[in-house]
Amino acid sequence: MLPAMAGGSDDAQLMTRYATGDVAAFETLYRRHKGPLYRYFLRQCGDPEAAAELFQEVWVRIIKARERYEPKARFTTYMYQIGHNCLVDHYRKTGRSLTDGGADAPVEEIPDPLAEELDPAFASARWSLVDWEQGGADSAPGPEAASSVAQRAARLWGALEALPPEQREAFLLHEEAEMGLAEIAAVTGANPETVKSRLRYAVKKLRGALGDLAPAGSREALS
Repeated sequence: MLPAMAGGSDDAQLMTRYATGDVAAFETLYRRHKGPLYRYFLRQCGDPEAAAELFQEVWVRIIKARERYEPKARFTTYMYQIGHNCLVDHYRKTGRSLTDGGADAPVEEIPDPLAEELDPAFASARWSLVDWEQGGADSAPGPEAASSVAQRAARLWGALEALPPEQREAFLLHEEAEMGLAEIAAVTGANPETVKSRLRYAVKKLRGALGDLAPAGSREALS
């Protein structure tokens, strides 16, 4: 589990407290989720300036809506729903769409190397994007290691950018926000079967592009 999500169970309580004027509760929420949320935008649009603007817009909308907040779902689902809507607006303004990749193929047409239930399979094969980019805690120091980490990150970025936007978003929501099918569907407005299709396609393509670099556990589970 990503550290930013470790205390997620009390997010709704923090947001409720913030709605009554507890600024410290908001600061805790912000610290907890700022990293994954910013990376979600950066990996989607590939532009640090645009990602920063979208990141700020989400928090502005959360602040403005605090008195209307109702804990009907996880706070992360609520936050990424706002993030998704901001991203849709951004794509529209730039003349693009989150569905640039075309129609989703039916799930039954996809050769399925994973377990019958998608979520347990992904949980056992989680690709930590943060660890991947940083090269892992056991990397040896020095120029050669730094170069290896940079090359590894470049491979990851290239593989993610090559995914159709809707597949990339589903994958990032699963990895960064640790969401299951139902939550990703709620955030993106797609049905769970479509989300399943997008995730399976994304993993298949990433496995093809990065299989030689994937962590050992991921290589075994995704083969």
